Amino acid sequence: MIAYFQTFNTPVGPFSVAVDADQRVLATAFGDAAALRSRFKVLDLRLNSSLTERSRRQVEAYFDGQAQRFDLPIAPQGSAFQQQVWRALLEIPFGHTRTYGDIATLLGSAPRPVGGAIARNPIALIVPCHRVVGSNGKLTGFAFGEIVKRQLLIHEEKPRSTQPKR
Repeated sequence: MIAYFQTFNTPVGPFSVAVDADQRVLATAFGDAAALRSRFKVLDLRLNSSLTERSRRQVEAYFDGQAQRFDLPIAPQGSAFQQQVWRALLEIPFGHTRTYGDIATLLGSAPRPVGGAIARNPIALIVPCHRVVGSNGKLTGFAFGEIVKRQLLIHEEKPRSTQPKR
């Protein structure tokens, strides 16, 4: 399999995206090509900014505050259960979080297998696994660390009202 990638800077550091020849997102990573390779199995990873341009523009729009959702075709590789969990993640609205238990209840599963599927999400940010927190609100289980997860959640916080109190 051949995948095409690009690495570019974001406010939380380098971000890499890999797509197939049809520009479907296969994997993402906060980091460089090595970080990206650790997210999915690919035999041939080639630098190509043309095929990844749409993905890059949408990630930049997210960080610029211009977009709250991604409109990208995705093609994550995983089991039927993993696919089901990842689809559930896509339903978590911008600025909101869910617990592993919430996702498990939604899918009629248990938190532990849900956590395992989330940990294997190859398309971080676009499939928003950063929006899942522990039952106690702790920022657990993000492949790129608690600092990046916290920065993403802060970025998504809803603006507070600036109306004066009456």
